[in-house]
Amino acid sequence: MDRKSATSTMASNDPNPLDPPGTPQPGDLIEIFRPAYQHWALYLGDGYIINLTPVDESQAAAISSVKSVFSRKAVVRMQLLKEVVGDDSYRVNNKYDDDRTPLPVDDIIQRSQDLIGQEVSYDLLGSNCEHFVTLLRYGEGVSEQATRAIGAISLVTAAASAFSVLGLINTRSRNRPF
Repeated sequence: MDRKSATSTMASNDPNPLDPPGTPQPGDLIEIFRPAYQHWALYLGDGYIINLTPVDESQAAAISSVKSVFSRKAVVRMQLLKEVVGDDSYRVNNKYDDDRTPLPVDDIIQRSQDLIGQEVSYDLLGSNCEHFVTLLRYGEGVSEQATRAIGAISLVTAAASAFSVLGLINTRSRNRPF
């Protein structure tokens, strides 16, 4: 099986713990499965990744912190993949390759290295770790995880509005004098 087809077989959203995580190649997207969310990184080579971590935490604490999800700022760090993954699992997941063309690997690596140590804005829905690594790989930041979250928020908002309107109608019908 060639590398592209091996990667695409691992591109589903539901990880199979029996599947190997794949052998990352420079420029690959790495999906790390945290208990409550997925963290994303980009593989640089020689065991190193680039990823976003919270500004106000030590490097060691930032590796698996849920606090990173709620930060407004992040720091671009180069770290060892095995240290960032810790006890969690990961896989190579270049899931957008069917819809987008990756930039040349040398460009991806150079763009990544230019950002190491910089502080960047972070927003769970508009500028998260998946947006960051897809921007490096494709030149466009995308996040399926954020899109799903926005959809869920919209659904809850619509349902709350509907219940509010129904409650208002019900209250008005009870207050009629006739």
